[in-house]
Amino acid sequence: IKQRTIKHAVQETGIGLHKGEKVTMTLRPAPANTGIVFRRIDLEPYVDIPAKANAVGDTVLCTCLSNEEGVSIYTVEHLASALAGLGIDNIIIEVDSNELPIMDGSASPFIFLLQSAGIEELNASKKFIRITKPIRVEEGDKWAEFRPYDGFRIDFKIDFAHPVISQTRQHVVMDFDASSYVDEVSRARTFGFMRDLEYMNANNLALGGSMENAVALDEYRVLNPEGLRYDDEFLKHKILDAVGDLYLGGHSIVGELRAYKSGHGLNNKLLNAMLNDQSCWEYVSYDSQDE
Repeated sequence: IKQRTIKHAVQETGIGLHKGEKVTMTLRPAPANTGIVFRRIDLEPYVDIPAKANAVGDTVLCTCLSNEEGVSIYTVEHLASALAGLGIDNIIIEVDSNELPIMDGSASPFIFLLQSAGIEELNASKKFIRITKPIRVEEGDKWAEFRPYDGFRIDFKIDFAHPVISQTRQHVVMDFDASSYVDEVSRARTFGFMRDLEYMNANNLALGGSMENAVALDEYRVLNPEGLRYDDEFLKHKILDAVGDLYLGGHSIVGELRAYKSGHGLNNKLLNAMLNDQSCWEYVSYDSQDE
């Protein structure tokens, strides 16, 4: 299995979730072993922020990456999720802001953009992180763990007391390949509660948030006129986030993620705990036919 990048540069403009301002993003091909690099071209000279697990900072409302100089880029998880879903290892992501555009709140527009750029195989082996023994992190009643598994599987459970969410499926076990990700996960939008949005807007947060880029809920119902894209869109979005958060380790994972009520912070805590304990993982490549 070879490393991948995109064939051509592609550009997209959208609104940043937090500042609510226009953001232009350009995706560019990158050579083997570059990894995923976010480039802030609004700064002079431009600043590169590589995607690394230990670079994840603020995880309150989104996943934020910072480099050694403390320069940050926000809302990276939906694009990271799309890159993971399509197995793209190397890419330069130029943005003229400190956040990526939120698009429709899912990974679907990023999938479309990457597919329209074309995917190119590079002449270098792709390295995977294979889980060799279980590792677990907990936070109150929430937990997340990696277990050895031959493939990539997610066993995820959420538990929201909201009347709409509690009526949808809140537990799923998924074996992943690219088609299952694109069809069953990538279109799930982020979701939020109106009471939180009012509080956030009052505090100059999520100024770009709207029903154009999120599923909005009041105390009783979904407010978006078009309704849900999947019956279990809430659960699927949490999985979409987890796929993106885990890809910030720089490599696809061979193993199983099991999680209960996990979010950005706990996903990242698990990723770092795993990477810091070399007894529970190893790098593997799949080059010969018999693997």
